[in-house]
Amino acid sequence: MMTRDQAIGAALMVGSIAGIAIYGWLLISPFSELIIKLTAFVAVAGVLGILAWIGYTLATTPPPKPIEEIEKEIEEELRKLEEEAKREEQKTASGAQA
Repeated sequence: MMTRDQAIGAALMVGSIAGIAIYGWLLISPFSELIIKLTAFVAVAGVLGILAWIGYTLATTPPPKPIEEIEKEIEEELRKLEEEAKREEQKTASGAQA
């Protein structure tokens, strides 16, 4: 019995082989020049579209925090944790004395 992944893989393989056959048939048809032009356009548009998306992402993403600011935040959090641990120690010590 075929699993879902195997069925998807088989469908992709059959579809790809059919696409290759159809594309090959189109290249020997009277429309071959148009097919080649469309193929080149789609390939170039795809690459340039991806580059545009990367550029947009870079242009609209805010810059990361400087390392110094992150270090300060970490130091503050560590100091808070240390103070909290000291308070817990003092509560434990005063509870044991009582």
